[in-house]
Amino acid sequence: MATNLRAPEVAGPLGTLALSQVKPHSSTASLRAIKWHQDLRRLGIVLPFAVVHDFGMVLAAGRQQLELGPRVDWTQHDRGLAAECAGYYAVLAEAHESEAARRAPQLSMSDDLVVVVLARVLGDVARQLRLRPAFEPLLPLDGSLFERLRPDLLLQLYRATDRRFEREALQQIAQGRLLILTLTDSLDLDTLQLFGMVGLSEGGALAQVDLLSSLEAPEANDVVNFSLEILPAVLETKARPAASTIAAFGYSGLGRRGSIDNMVLTELAWDDLELTRRIIDNEVLYYAREQQHEEEGREHLLLVDASASMRGERATFARAMSLATAKKLLLEGEQVTFRFFDSRLYEPHAAHGQDLPTAHILSFRGERGRNPARVFSELIGVLGLQRHVSPPVVHLFTHAALYIPRELVQQARTLAQLVAVFMLPSGGELNLEYLDLLNAHWVVDHSTLSHKGERAEAARNILGEVAPTFEPKSEREARAPA
Repeated sequence: MATNLRAPEVAGPLGTLALSQVKPHSSTASLRAIKWHQDLRRLGIVLPFAVVHDFGMVLAAGRQQLELGPRVDWTQHDRGLAAECAGYYAVLAEAHESEAARRAPQLSMSDDLVVVVLARVLGDVARQLRLRPAFEPLLPLDGSLFERLRPDLLLQLYRATDRRFEREALQQIAQGRLLILTLTDSLDLDTLQLFGMVGLSEGGALAQVDLLSSLEAPEANDVVNFSLEILPAVLETKARPAASTIAAFGYSGLGRRGSIDNMVLTELAWDDLELTRRIIDNEVLYYAREQQHEEEGREHLLLVDASASMRGERATFARAMSLATAKKLLLEGEQVTFRFFDSRLYEPHAAHGQDLPTAHILSFRGERGRNPARVFSELIGVLGLQRHVSPPVVHLFTHAALYIPRELVQQARTLAQLVAVFMLPSGGELNLEYLDLLNAHWVVDHSTLSHKGERAEAARNILGEVAPTFEPKSEREARAPA
């Protein structure tokens, strides 16, 4: 069914494209702008659809995928509006020359990332708008929606409602040119690159808030830069090959599951009611092909210390190492979940597919002191409630002063394998009574953390020894070479 372009919730936002200064080469590319517009409104950033569309295309699509230019020649209809569009076009053209726009094809930003970038660049403009749109937008995801928008139809849709809000937005963009371009140039492209490398396992408004925090947090930049140093070595990891589950030819027997094509023909001899009952009760027989059972990857729980003792270089190393470790395990077919802790154990954030909860890792802040005994008591409770085919592996990224009662570590060891990366303070030593209970552990001293080259080398050495399972107990030192 064709979309009714005359409906106010459709005509309202589509009519703003009469002000648009960006023409993507594919009309379906504009469909992404519908989500950007909706998500920005959820974040409290209300802007004309055309503005979101144009800036989103400039900052997210490659230069080869669009051209700049007006869709409607306003000099023939309204010279005042034509002047406002010219000022708006000038800002867009300068943003189109920015480093962010140039690197857009390499960054391949997801819709959530584009929304956050637009919120960062245009948020101040939206907050200065006094008027509100005269309609409530509700654009359908119709692939042919933008193919019918010829200049004469755009003019009709534009004139169908009050457009004072849209004109005020154009004026504010022209007046805020310097701020918009400064914010565009200050976008942390390294962070956007990291999101592209390790993914975003969480979406929606809450994830976008985390993304905004990570783009604005100065300390997150150190984690990003160190992650980009060590991740290339991880990305060379080969994904574990999966065995084929379906035989190439023939059937191996009968089963209760299958498609209609594989149903045993004699099942059709039952009358309609009985056949229906047998289908509902899973009693129908199907020819079954030979299948090989695939083991699911082992569960890995990455616990990252977020207490006050993990500020600065230790926090940078711990968070970057946890991201790199998780990515390596995912590439090897394992399952990964992150949890932060300080005086308590925080909620889990799981990886999905090959995507990590990167924004959460970069933006999380702990403010609850330090209580390792309580944290491990909670961890034992969590592990005790879970049922695994193989014992999970708990990875600790923490300070060298993580004093846990030995009996708690013994209890945890009966439920999971335990490995740890300890970061020493200046002049500190590792002196913990439970070290012999760990399956493996590494130590990074203060001198190593203080030197970029040595720190990266230590991280790569540790990552080279990270494995899906740690059967023998071992101790590994990740120190600077003599």
